[in-house]
Amino acid sequence: MSEAASKTLGAPAREPDPGRWKALVFIALAQLMVVLDATIVNIALPSAQQDLGISDGNRQWVVTAYALAFGGLLLFGGRIADLWGRKRAFVVGLGGFAVASALGGAATNEAMMFGARALQGVFGALLAPAALSLLAVMFTDAKERAKAFGIYGAIAGGGGAVGLILGGFLTEYLDWRWTFFVNIPFAIVAAAGAYFVIREPEGGRNRSALDIPGVILSTLGLVALVYGFTRAESDGWSDSVTVGMFVASAVLLASFVLVESKVKAPLLPLRVITERNRGGIYLSLGLAIIAMFGLFLFLTYYLQIVKGYSPVKTGFAFLPMIAGMITGSTQIGTRLMTRVAPRLLMGPGFLVAALGMLLLTQLEIGSSYAALLLPAMLLLGLGMGTAFMPAMSLATQGVEPRDSGVASAMVNTSQQVGGAIGTALLNTIAASATTAYVADHIAGATSRSQQQLVQLEAMVEGYTSAIWFAVGILVAAAVIALTFVNAGRPGTTTVTGSDADAADEVQIPVVAH
Repeated sequence: MSEAASKTLGAPAREPDPGRWKALVFIALAQLMVVLDATIVNIALPSAQQDLGISDGNRQWVVTAYALAFGGLLLFGGRIADLWGRKRAFVVGLGGFAVASALGGAATNEAMMFGARALQGVFGALLAPAALSLLAVMFTDAKERAKAFGIYGAIAGGGGAVGLILGGFLTEYLDWRWTFFVNIPFAIVAAAGAYFVIREPEGGRNRSALDIPGVILSTLGLVALVYGFTRAESDGWSDSVTVGMFVASAVLLASFVLVESKVKAPLLPLRVITERNRGGIYLSLGLAIIAMFGLFLFLTYYLQIVKGYSPVKTGFAFLPMIAGMITGSTQIGTRLMTRVAPRLLMGPGFLVAALGMLLLTQLEIGSSYAALLLPAMLLLGLGMGTAFMPAMSLATQGVEPRDSGVASAMVNTSQQVGGAIGTALLNTIAASATTAYVADHIAGATSRSQQQLVQLEAMVEGYTSAIWFAVGILVAAAVIALTFVNAGRPGTTTVTGSDADAADEVQIPVVAH
């Protein structure tokens, strides 16, 4: 953009932040902590359940309390970041997360554990959108932005698997309580670094009044949706409470959209989601996460129960997926992002991941790790890493600075809600396939060893049935990315945010019509 043009639009070009790469280290560290927390506790859950005397019926609340608070409050957290300033929201979020983690590690009964997990979710909902929107406003050059989001995308995707390794080590060699305490040094380092290094650009704050009806409707609507899916997993789809939750969620979210279209300062300005590219990204990302989260769970159980791997060995078995994600994100995604349109990375990326998932439909009790699981995980990681990177970047690109917190929150919301739906939906499919298999084959098993074999075969049958669904979901994500996302190559033009307060120049892609 010429200097003259810049002056005409009343937004002087801003020098890139000199501390942006240092800031990226602390933002990435905070993101890693939040993503780790989603899976690290899964491996520690059996030990924690035993120690605290949590019943089988209640153990899901260790995971659900976090997911409900996080998923339900993300939009609110994103808007708070826009109002308060992203740096402040980021530091407060980290501090609160550390305190909640300390409470979880020190828990003496189930109530204290559930409360600590919910509190982690609350501060995570403040921290995650602030982190992503800080990246969005600090990296304005297309090539640098591609690199920064490549690193961020790799962490967002691979952090879950790192959580499985770390969770395995801590549980096996120390104590389950360390899966909570480990967050405290992460949070302290990230908060101190952010406080001293991050300089938030001027003029990007949204000082409008908070939309209270929007906060209430969106939070209750998302909580009802996430709870409906977790309830379906334990009590079945036809359970009256499950059905009631889905109905309530539909009514609340429809009312939320109605309110947002009428109020002066909406919590979620509809312009953020109705823009074709962003809408396509939120939808395809959410679907991809549904497929991924279910898979993490099945493979963890398959490796530990069917194959007899230890928690640490299970964690290491996921390493090829992390390596694939990091390669896809930082090598393929970053190098190609400024050369090709985002949909040409996202669509093929999801299809490569679907191919990896397709290999896993061939799982059997005696499947070889090297011949089947290894190539499948590499393909999954490569595909997801390549697709996540442009998706993360494009979701916050071209957004007016005053909306960047809430646009970032939508990325996190599609991931959190996708994760909750994926776990419940695919688990339910797996459980019914397992039950049907046992019913059909148990009669022929006379000895105890034959019965145990039927049980294991039934589990694998359940996993492969659910994985077929995951293949379909990934193909749908690819189709949505290729159809909806029609942005051209980033960096082809620079357009200034139309907000009068905004002195931010935001790089946005040219839309190819």
